Amino acid sequence: MSLLSRPMAIAVFLSLALAYFFSTLVRAITATLSPTLSAEFGLHAGSLGLLAGGYFLGFAFTQLPLGTWLDRYGPKRVVLCFLMVAVAGSLAFSAATGFTQLLAARVLMGIGVSACLMAPLTGYRRWFSADQQLRANSWMLMTGSFGTLASTLPVQWLVPLTGWRPMFWMLAGLLLLSMAAIALIVPAWQRQPPSDADVPGWRGLFAGYGTIWRHPYFVKLMPLGFFSYGGMLAMQTLWVGPWLIQVSGRDPVGAATGLFWLNIGMLSAFWAWGLVTPWLARRGVRTDRLIGWGVPLSFLLLASIIVLGPRAGALHWTLYCMSCTFISLSQPAVAMAFPPALAGRALSAFNLVIFAGVFVVQWGVGLAIDGFQAAGLSTLDAFRAAMGVFLACCVASWAWLFAAPPHNPGP
Repeated sequence: MSLLSRPMAIAVFLSLALAYFFSTLVRAITATLSPTLSAEFGLHAGSLGLLAGGYFLGFAFTQLPLGTWLDRYGPKRVVLCFLMVAVAGSLAFSAATGFTQLLAARVLMGIGVSACLMAPLTGYRRWFSADQQLRANSWMLMTGSFGTLASTLPVQWLVPLTGWRPMFWMLAGLLLLSMAAIALIVPAWQRQPPSDADVPGWRGLFAGYGTIWRHPYFVKLMPLGFFSYGGMLAMQTLWVGPWLIQVSGRDPVGAATGLFWLNIGMLSAFWAWGLVTPWLARRGVRTDRLIGWGVPLSFLLLASIIVLGPRAGALHWTLYCMSCTFISLSQPAVAMAFPPALAGRALSAFNLVIFAGVFVVQWGVGLAIDGFQAAGLSTLDAFRAAMGVFLACCVASWAWLFAAPPHNPGP
């Protein structure tokens, strides 16, 4: 049962979801703009991967202090402060004249929106019951899919009309709008009594994380979060677009259309998880079982993409990304494995793992493609080889899930 009234819970969810919508739009927009940015700034695959990954680098940089701030000051204060940085980053990106400026602005944008999911999930840990947390998590991710969806065809249609730079002015204005909604609606945070994990001063920003990093459940999920969850986001927000253009032979509009339908699929998957997870939780179906037996489907689908090569289009990538949504259940599961006073730190630590994985996979795949091409492979074979290395890492992370010591977490 929610600790907020139903109308209040809905209003809080919607106001926080609005900010998360814009954060995922910012996150995925480089996949659609990659042909435009590559042409204007002369970007190769490695540079493009680094630019897209810069968002995730900034995102990962803030996660540990972010968790402490969320536990201390609550979602409202923290997310409002961070979104101001996102506004500055959007304006800086629109004014960039070179790759270094683009990358610095992209890192700023990543820092600025880094609280947009962790802040609501921290609040839900206190405001909502366990089954409602699973639903709220899935539907927040569904909202994020709406944002990613908006970064595809709508962006592709707007670029010829406005140019890419004014789009980031509009994004800055929309982020300010979401801040106003949060300031008016989200309740203030009633801080809980100090725990053993609370340490005053700068050292306190990283206090309590030792317990989290050593927790057997956290250790068990780390590699899967890094490679499979982080890797799925890396594909969705960057490498599916270049694959559709350079391997499958689509034009930019065709690639954007493919990404549009991919994100429709992701939206549908998260909506479905939001419906079924409370029902499954009430019947004792553990998230570990769902993750352990559902994730291998993504390996089979990725392997089929590698084998099919040019015949693997948007439908294959959509099915792959949808199959990876089993891993999304790990986020609320991690939060519920720790007491409420550590929820922000537990969520942020796991988010650090995920987004470090996104950065490494996005940049690593780009470097691998460039490296395999330099070794004499064709574009097709270079993409296949890079994806094969990524697949091997994902399979190894799944094997660790079963090899790790037993545990007894929450759901």
